[in-house]
Amino acid sequence: MRWRIIAAIAIAAAAGAWLLAPRVLGPTVSVYRLARQDFVQTVVASGRVETPYRVEIGSQITGTVAEIPVREGQFVRAGDALIVLEDHEARAAVVQAEGAVAQAEARLRQLRELTLPAAEQSLRQAQANLTNMRQIFQRTSTLHREGHTTRAQLDDAQKNLDVAETQVRSAELQVQTNRPGGSDHVLAATQLEQARANLRTAQARLGYTRIEAPAHGTLIARNVERGSVVQPGRALMVLSPAGETQLVLQIDERNLGVLAIGQRALASAEAYPDQTFPAELVYINPSIDPQRGSVQVKLRVPTPPGYLRQDMTVSVDIEVARRNAALIVPAAAVRDATGPRPFVLRIVDGRVQRREVRLGARGDGLVEIAAGLEDGDLVAAAANSGLADGQRVRAAVP
Repeated sequence: MRWRIIAAIAIAAAAGAWLLAPRVLGPTVSVYRLARQDFVQTVVASGRVETPYRVEIGSQITGTVAEIPVREGQFVRAGDALIVLEDHEARAAVVQAEGAVAQAEARLRQLRELTLPAAEQSLRQAQANLTNMRQIFQRTSTLHREGHTTRAQLDDAQKNLDVAETQVRSAELQVQTNRPGGSDHVLAATQLEQARANLRTAQARLGYTRIEAPAHGTLIARNVERGSVVQPGRALMVLSPAGETQLVLQIDERNLGVLAIGQRALASAEAYPDQTFPAELVYINPSIDPQRGSVQVKLRVPTPPGYLRQDMTVSVDIEVARRNAALIVPAAAVRDATGPRPFVLRIVDGRVQRREVRLGARGDGLVEIAAGLEDGDLVAAAANSGLADGQRVRAAVP
């Protein structure tokens, strides 16, 4: 009987202690012990693969498609034919323009080799005749003064001299107009230049019947078939030029303050989630999308893997901060983390102590404590609510 009484008393005492412990020692509180560790803050976002620019391929003339020697998704090189238009009229125009050039060249050569030499010969004959007429006039004038000739003979000599002078002036003008810089020569040269310009235009239009790739790249879209009638201004194909590959992301504007050009990132395609590749932040849009509250950023992929495709969806982790041996706590343990005076509930000697802290880098559910706590401090975890400053508690370290 005595042992039964003692056992009952022990059980009652234990039960009483268990019931009174929360009142005396306070409730059990889950806590987190601060420890220094390396910490990387990242911004995670998804986006798509793009090249810095895309080229819309179109026709510069109206024509009928005769041949399409490439297919969508094919890699092409600069100068490769993408679309060939019917060119019968364009070739005929080139032949006609070539004939006009040949005719203009012959006209200019005729001036240089025939017309100008003939004019110069006529000028020499006119000058010789003028010299003869002057001599006849001088003799006739002398004889007339001495009374050996009549007035009519003197008038005839004067008339012949005037005619000879007129012939010389006419021959000089003929020579001048046929020489380089003269009106006939300039007119012939101008006609030749116009004919050559028309030939170049005809050749250009003939060249437009062959639509070529302006750069190395991949055809990512095609909107034309053989027999189609194409017109200027209509996009027939879209070329993604080879070269630099970019990742275009939309990131929440709240992260804008931690983004900077040159930050490193690690990306993976949704189709290949186990394979990652490096990237680098190279562009931050200066404006914000007001509808989505996001900012567009672009990352350069220095060594793009072979499986990347245009418009492929990717997930990117941008490293915005790195801390070595930093004090880290779970983000949920920080109260009023976005306010002006964030704080934690530190457990000191079994009592709750409100402690304001200065926060540093954040990411992946963790926050760096830049000031306000020390290595080894205990802080109440997120699940603890309703705790008052100075309240007694029992710390339970996970």
